[in-house]
Amino acid sequence: MKKLMFVILTVILSLGMSACGKKDAQPVAADGESATNSGYPDKAITFSVPSGAGGGLDTTGRALSNLFATEGIVDSTITVENNPGGGQVVGTVDFANKEKGNDYKLLIASTPFVLNHIKKEGNSPVSFRDITPIARLVKEYDVLAVPVDSEYQDMESLMSALKADPTSVSFAGGSGPGSFDHLNVIYPSMKAGVDVKGLKYISYDGGGEALTALLGKNADVISSDVSSVYEYVKAGKVKIIGISSPERLEGDYADIPTYKEQGIDAELTNWRGIYGPEDMSDEAKVYWEEKVAELVATEAWAAEIAKRGWQDGYMASEEFIKLMEKDEDMYTEIYKDLGMAK
Repeated sequence: MKKLMFVILTVILSLGMSACGKKDAQPVAADGESATNSGYPDKAITFSVPSGAGGGLDTTGRALSNLFATEGIVDSTITVENNPGGGQVVGTVDFANKEKGNDYKLLIASTPFVLNHIKKEGNSPVSFRDITPIARLVKEYDVLAVPVDSEYQDMESLMSALKADPTSVSFAGGSGPGSFDHLNVIYPSMKAGVDVKGLKYISYDGGGEALTALLGKNADVISSDVSSVYEYVKAGKVKIIGISSPERLEGDYADIPTYKEQGIDAELTNWRGIYGPEDMSDEAKVYWEEKVAELVATEAWAAEIAKRGWQDGYMASEEFIKLMEKDEDMYTEIYKDLGMAK
């Protein structure tokens, strides 16, 4: 009898362990969901944008939201919320600290997210290691632009004025000191031989506010991404006097001279990417990685980035993480040269 009971208990334990093992090793379908399909996402998604409305980062978040819906790639409703302040510091820190494990909120951020963690002033305690990188989406270049009636019609006239008196020109940017927009003022100026310690840079919560300041004559020059500025170029209100790209862009932007061709050896690349929170579930991470990869392969996405003046910069998560590590090293060296590193 004891022997029979031992056999029965052994069989029961064996079946129980087998069932547990099957639960832990559920087969994964091609779309990234488990074969049991938990139904993620089953409610609305929010894209958090750490800048004000109207700038390039905001435009990226809204373009993603729109195309995920119109292309039928994501069924759930996606809303975009703005959380500006400190050149992405407020929004990225809030996201990292408050949204841990929240699979229904994602962050849209750009190069300043990396810069804010390594610069000395106004720095952020949060880096890309504190959240979940999903993909790099696009890359873009910054420009220096002026009102059409400005006395500065090219980089030479601007740099001449700065060399004579670095405080004579006021710059507006959609992010804080040490940010990408700020570097786009300081780095080419430094390369042109300007004493950059005296430069006047006014930070705003997004490119839209910076453009308003420029058009309202509250700044002489704007530092911003080319797509945000170009609508005002077409409207005849603004002139771009230089772009940070390694060579001239194509299409609508072909007439914009680079800093390099105007004798200033400076080149800077901005990118924008999408992130999940820390402790994001594996299921949600795989879902968004595959949905983004599906979107960037569409003709609609290609048309969108062409319309916006963005460059294709898609990178999957692993490659994106390596890029951010390299960016940290490169910009840390630039900040050291400028006396702005931590």
